[in-house]
Amino acid sequence: MSNLETSNLETRTPSFADLRAFADDGWRDAASLPCAFGGERHILDLPEGPVSVGRLALAAGGGSVVDLDADEYLIAVSGSLTFTQGDAVFALAEGASIVLPRGASFDWRADAPVVLIYMRYANPNVEGGALVPIDETGPLEPSGAPLAELLIGPAPQCRNHGDYRSSDGEFMCGTWDSTPYHRRAMAYRHYELMHLLKGSVTFVDEAGRSGTFSQGDIFLVEQKAQCSWESTVDVAKVYAIYRPAA
Repeated sequence: MSNLETSNLETRTPSFADLRAFADDGWRDAASLPCAFGGERHILDLPEGPVSVGRLALAAGGGSVVDLDADEYLIAVSGSLTFTQGDAVFALAEGASIVLPRGASFDWRADAPVVLIYMRYANPNVEGGALVPIDETGPLEPSGAPLAELLIGPAPQCRNHGDYRSSDGEFMCGTWDSTPYHRRAMAYRHYELMHLLKGSVTFVDEAGRSGTFSQGDIFLVEQKAQCSWESTVDVAKVYAIYRPAA
């Protein structure tokens, strides 16, 4: 579980959010929106824009979604469900993730109530493609390390496997891992949802608020946040990122 420490500053600044805690309790005071799944969708308080993040609760049963209106990343927090698209069947077990592209049509079924965390991107392009399960065992390729001027200590070895990228290149999901490193605060020009598969990481934002997330935690770093990163052990994560082109 995460360990958060708040500063005495009252003014809210873009920061990081514990999404598993939000899914458990924080939704009770959150705004809600209609949902194509027919369940209850509760929205994390974020600035207005093309990205929304929150909690989706579905009762036992099933339904159909026709022409989904956004790209959507889902991770099952409790319970499981099955998606069917044509002849393809995708079983989403607890802790697993899937991407539903904008324009996709599919059926879903849950044998018991299920709670999911979602990240939606209002993709302006019609996709209509196949559902994409996140492959946590996919082949990882070397990827870039943090900027040298931000690092405190040696550069890490980082690897990445991308499962999904929207046609405009602004929304992407996949798996990443890294050796330990310590990075000074940087400005996030993107939203990033992370589900830690291994290790732990500590963030400190510009207001002095700190949080440590460990294996199994699910959290969000907001766009325009100024956050440092410190991991003393190897880290692996599933990610969903919205990064605007300009």
